[in-house]
Amino acid sequence: MMDMSIRPDWEASWIWGSGTESPRNEWRCFRRCFVAPTNAEQAVVRLTADSRYVLFVNGARVGRGPVRSWPFELAYDEYAIGHLLRPGAENVIAVLVIHYGVSTFQYLRGRGGLLLQLDIPGFSGPLLATDDSWLTAVHRGHDPRTSRISCQLGFTESVDARAWDSGWNGPRYDDSGWEPATVIGAVGMKPWTRLVERGIPHLTEEPVYPARVEQLASVQPIPWNAVIDLRNLLVPESADHANNVEFSGYVATVVRLDEAAVFTIGIVDDGRIPCRVSIDGRWLEGGDYAEIESRRHAAVELQAGEHLLLLDVTGRSHGHGFHLGFDCDVSFDVYSPVPGQAGSVPFCAAGPFDHVEIIDHRPVRSLDRSHPDYLRMQDVSSADELMHFSAWIRTVDPQLVHPDDVFALSVWKKAETRHSVPAAMQHAVIAGADPAVIPVYAGRDTELVIDFGRELSGYIAFELDAAEGTIVDGYGLEYMKNGWMQHTYQLDNTFRYVCREGRQSYESYVRRGLRYLVLTIRGAARPVKLYELKLLQSNYPVADTGRFRSSDPLLSDIWKISRDTTRICMEDTFVDCPAYEQAYWVGDARNEALVNYYAFGAREIVERCLKLVPGSSFQTPLYADQVPSGWSSVIPNWTFFWVGACLEYYRYDGNSAFVADIWPHVKLTLDKYLSLLNDNGLFENEGWNLLDWAPFEQPEAGIVTPQNMFLVKALRDAAELGAIAGFGDEADLFVREAGKLRKAIDDHLWDSERAAYVDCIHADGQLSATISMQTQIVASLCGIAEGERNRLVERYIASPPPAFVQVGSPFMSFFYYEALAAIGRFDLLLADMRRNYGFMIASGATSCWEMYPWSGFSDDPRILTRSHCHAWSAGPVYFLGAHILGVQGLTPGWTKVRIAPQPCGLEWAEGSVPLPHEGRIDVAWRLTGEGELELRVEAPAHVELATVAPEGYGMKVERVTVGD
Repeated sequence: MMDMSIRPDWEASWIWGSGTESPRNEWRCFRRCFVAPTNAEQAVVRLTADSRYVLFVNGARVGRGPVRSWPFELAYDEYAIGHLLRPGAENVIAVLVIHYGVSTFQYLRGRGGLLLQLDIPGFSGPLLATDDSWLTAVHRGHDPRTSRISCQLGFTESVDARAWDSGWNGPRYDDSGWEPATVIGAVGMKPWTRLVERGIPHLTEEPVYPARVEQLASVQPIPWNAVIDLRNLLVPESADHANNVEFSGYVATVVRLDEAAVFTIGIVDDGRIPCRVSIDGRWLEGGDYAEIESRRHAAVELQAGEHLLLLDVTGRSHGHGFHLGFDCDVSFDVYSPVPGQAGSVPFCAAGPFDHVEIIDHRPVRSLDRSHPDYLRMQDVSSADELMHFSAWIRTVDPQLVHPDDVFALSVWKKAETRHSVPAAMQHAVIAGADPAVIPVYAGRDTELVIDFGRELSGYIAFELDAAEGTIVDGYGLEYMKNGWMQHTYQLDNTFRYVCREGRQSYESYVRRGLRYLVLTIRGAARPVKLYELKLLQSNYPVADTGRFRSSDPLLSDIWKISRDTTRICMEDTFVDCPAYEQAYWVGDARNEALVNYYAFGAREIVERCLKLVPGSSFQTPLYADQVPSGWSSVIPNWTFFWVGACLEYYRYDGNSAFVADIWPHVKLTLDKYLSLLNDNGLFENEGWNLLDWAPFEQPEAGIVTPQNMFLVKALRDAAELGAIAGFGDEADLFVREAGKLRKAIDDHLWDSERAAYVDCIHADGQLSATISMQTQIVASLCGIAEGERNRLVERYIASPPPAFVQVGSPFMSFFYYEALAAIGRFDLLLADMRRNYGFMIASGATSCWEMYPWSGFSDDPRILTRSHCHAWSAGPVYFLGAHILGVQGLTPGWTKVRIAPQPCGLEWAEGSVPLPHEGRIDVAWRLTGEGELELRVEAPAHVELATVAPEGYGMKVERVTVGD
């Protein structure tokens, strides 16, 4: 693994509580009181935990962590806390540990544990260390039954303030009912065999207040709902990984009506589980369902009495919750068909009759859907008949069903009435104003939609006064227009807070991304007074060092939303988006790193991201596409982009020690890729061969042309890295392999009749029916085509043929812009940017979208994209800085920089580009006459500048030197 510094002086022990080693969704609290000495000003605490922690000193929140990391290289954090201690008096250190108990896209399941040590310089040994003198208790106010936020993330939160004293983390708290912590092992124990420093600064927490109350409504909720974890229910061992699982099985419940009525069953889902429903033995058919956005509703006439609902949940699940709701105008009960279980979970499960884990997109085998008992159970019409299959019936762990599904309540309402927003209601978004009084409507709940004005990512916090038992439900979303909300059916972005009596405050422990927050007040005995609402914006600490403005205000706006998108998606790693996933996708991060260089100049986060990737070698030597993750998944292009990103980082930072460290890992994976070349010398792969969301042929099995082309580039980039690291012979081998692969592509993947590179050769030997711009763009970028073929490909790039599949995402546009820049067509680059990103601006975007609306991902014209904030789309910052301002590093560490502006019809442009270690370069140019350009450059004295006039222009240069 990587050579990271290790602190050898740990004397603390790992501790946990009694009970389960790896409990699901447990919030566990730890406390230790102590008297601080008089010289405690320099006190430093170090700690880490599995899975996440929140640290408090004398009731003050100090920090959150740890940063995502592999369990065998677990990061720890360090905080100076001397200013929070009271010398000579009793102090308390308290830690909330949130243990997931399931693997996610950020975390591999380990076991519950806390490690903490408090040191004061000059002391012989620690002042305080975790051991059995610490006290611990499960946080009784947290409901452990909450659902997964998404398959990528942990759990939603539901906190009952009546059940837990918010002062538990302070010194004056009665902890006599807590148990002593259990020592579970010393530093170095499994699974945390190695501890490493985090290597990056702590993230920000900046209070951001909303812009306005968008709307007010009185709403009537549906009477019954629940969310079920089908994946862990039917395949319990799937908690140990984050791979897709296929299963065959049923969930059953009994509904009893007091009188005959229309009963509505709602699958509040987007069809990931193609659920079939049987009522008393009659299976509902397609015509029985009504599609309402992504929800399926079936309204059926039911007689008074008991009815068996059997849900065939056979399908594939990655870990999302299964949301189910019932509506009826008469009273009804829902309970389990299993005798004696009526007062507990209202479901039972049958199966699985078969299940299959999908590892790296390849199931071990096909799911068997023909088990005789699975088929016979389809004829069951009553609870008594169901019990004939008792061998298959399993009771449901209460932790796998949450009966208060805030998501279902938020997106499916029985009735809704909009009201005008009183002027005083806007006090809800104004810090320090009189409180906003939220009205109570008879027989209804009160719903506020609050607009923060832009996409954010962090922790919701509020202060209010309410009656005991008042429920505050929160639901975050990214987009709405004219009252219509784009609901997040792949994301349970919700929370619940149950109030104690009086004035109180709450700060969420779960990170979430959103622009709009839907707050619903339920069961209020009196109006709620909302004193404050804010979001603690949390991101990697960067300043707005990079800047860009021009005579075209649209380009200035595009640059700004691209910069803001990147900042929001900089956490402890780069992440794809703040809402749906918060995952570090390796290929996305290559583009994000380049944007970051021009916007912020942050280096440590890039190095940290690059060094995390080889940790996935225990999953696959091809390296995983998102890390650290429990999902064993490979996108070969993402690994190839990682290789290029390592070289680009060296060119920016100039750190040859990094290259020496990373080179063995680059070589390991590319050697493995070379071993997968077929008899024709082409890379042939079965897996997720992704490049773009557009509908061109990139099959899971076969020879995918862009993938082979990017492998050529990766081999060339690796050769350069190898030469820098001092391994010339191995580097030369990669150069030769790149040449052989380039020739094989030219020999086998060029279609002379269609005069273009084909998109793929399918596993059966058939050439792709599609010809795409994606493949021609990559051919140009990777230097595949030569001679007349190259000239033809360049013509396609300058003038895309309508018959070719077009670019389908801003991510692919990044490569398109690279290809346009390489052939000097900056005018076309800006025209495409204005058209595509200008559409986002015109649609009210404050951050860059994941997709283009015309890529065909949705049939609903109101849905413009999935994620409304996606950093893989933030390329304009890079291209406007590198080409319109014209700032490009020529040497590693940017000791020499070229300034080559491109006017492209603009009258002027100005801005700043950060330098990698200190300072920045300020550039301003202006057209002063026909074919004349005036350039001003301000840069540190140690930077050598090379200025290049745009073709056809004379240029007058003013250099301003900063420093000696």
